[in-house]
Amino acid sequence: MLPYERLLREADQQGVDVYERPLAGRLKGLYADNTIIIKRNMTYREKGGILAEELGHHYTSTGNILDQKDIRSRKQEKRAKSWAYQRLVPLSQIVQAYHARVKGRHEIAEFLCVTEDFLQRSIERYQEKYGLYVIHDERYAIYFDPLSVVEMFDYP
Repeated sequence: MLPYERLLREADQQGVDVYERPLAGRLKGLYADNTIIIKRNMTYREKGGILAEELGHHYTSTGNILDQKDIRSRKQEKRAKSWAYQRLVPLSQIVQAYHARVKGRHEIAEFLCVTEDFLQRSIERYQEKYGLYVIHDERYAIYFDPLSVVEMFDYP
């Protein structure tokens, strides 16, 4: 099942209505009062990233945050995006891509069913959070630039 379909199911279970509508300009998604509007004319991968971010707002945001000049609004936007990145590009999936011998950002994005842009923004957020790399599951070092996974071994 594609991430977009999984997120649609989750939204339904949470009582969040999701509608696809034409949206003007650069706007691709909106969340307010348990309703999400997604721009209609996008790929499923694009819709998945947008829906993840809007669900992130459902879980992490309060009030009107449209004024991004306000630091509190920017922080809530960042939290919602971080929620989306962790949902669609979890560290465990980067490790799975490594085990599947998937190479390069394009192939990793394909493997995860996200856009390359969404993958890039996810990696940038992880790098901002963790630095150059993170140890995952005590067995893997995930490096963010260049994106790579190194399996660690214990030697007696």
